[in-house]
Amino acid sequence: MKTVLLVVGKTTDPHFIASVNDYIQRIRHYLSFDFEVVPELKNTKSLSAEQQKAKEADLLKKYFQTGDYIVLLDEHGREFRSVEFADWMRKKMINVNKRLVFVVGGPYGFAPDIYALAQEKISLSRMTFSHQMIRLVFTEQIYRAMTILNNEPYHHE
Repeated sequence: MKTVLLVVGKTTDPHFIASVNDYIQRIRHYLSFDFEVVPELKNTKSLSAEQQKAKEADLLKKYFQTGDYIVLLDEHGREFRSVEFADWMRKKMINVNKRLVFVVGGPYGFAPDIYALAQEKISLSRMTFSHQMIRLVFTEQIYRAMTILNNEPYHHE
């Protein structure tokens, strides 16, 4: 199984970039893992939130492949403790045949057709985080899950 983190828009802060890249390298010791960036929309001031979500949906769909298991990072998704997320990942590693694709949307979330394509939604918190923070927090959680599954001394209960 290949795992993909698909995000809308690039990060410009060098500290976030370095930290996310560090976790990506760590994750790759355990999983086939790709980090893909969908270019952010330009000239969005004249677009409504719904129009912006629709245009982002068109871009996101170009990255999806037949057989992908799509999981949206969404405020209304299921919340996990880290150990529970590790168990969820273990099950996906067994049951997902192609790609497990986690998606971070744009500033207004996802269009209805993206929700329709997704098999699941996960929430990292009831709080709202910047897209830069979500990339860092989520890559760290994937790494943490892998260390839990491999009984390594990173996570403490």
